[in-house]
Amino acid sequence: MTSGIKNGARTLLRKLRRGSTAKRNARQLQRGFDAFGIDLVFDVGANTGQFAREIRDGGFKGRIVSFEPLTTAHRELARAAARDASWTVHERCALGDREGSVALNVAGNSVSSSILEMAAAHATAAPESAYVGHEQTALVTLDSVAHQYLGGTQRPFLKIDTQGFEWQVLTGAEQTLPSIRGVLCELSLVVLYEGQHLWRDVIDRLEAAGFTLWGLQPGFMDRRGRNLQSDAIFFREQ
Repeated sequence: MTSGIKNGARTLLRKLRRGSTAKRNARQLQRGFDAFGIDLVFDVGANTGQFAREIRDGGFKGRIVSFEPLTTAHRELARAAARDASWTVHERCALGDREGSVALNVAGNSVSSSILEMAAAHATAAPESAYVGHEQTALVTLDSVAHQYLGGTQRPFLKIDTQGFEWQVLTGAEQTLPSIRGVLCELSLVVLYEGQHLWRDVIDRLEAAGFTLWGLQPGFMDRRGRNLQSDAIFFREQ
């Protein structure tokens, strides 16, 4: 077998494994949605709608409200949601702990864009994620906008994918959080963005707010195989 064919086979195998992992993760999350009767998902840091499509494919039929600050990604997100009557895209903004405006660092791979500066561990593990520009965007709190969408819902769920800015999103959701039944957020094991809170802080905060760690899903790892980040699922069991 030539080296070109071998490399192609390895690339295909990696793609198949990623696809299989994404489906398995979506199935696990849907089992939680079913167990806790989740009927609304706040999709914070939606990018172009990857997460929303995954939970739809996993069987979620409730409402989705997506938030995304990047101009190009928000445009693609709106196009994707237009085909789904139960999927709403909020006007372009970032979510955080205050109202105002903020500069967003735009990553070469889009999904690694963040309000925070990227740390060396992230840039080394994923060179394609290096920042290539900046955008200004509105910054709002979930508390200031959630009321627009909570009418008629009984058990909302909060997904946070904000590249190190999870702590600030939670701070801006303190009034809304008591009504939230579950949370999915990224937990960084090492500093990937300057000034972020690591996994112990986030777990302690959510447990103090009444949530139980329900599951951990594989996430970002470096080329040595070290796990740098995982997705954590929490549910409020009472």
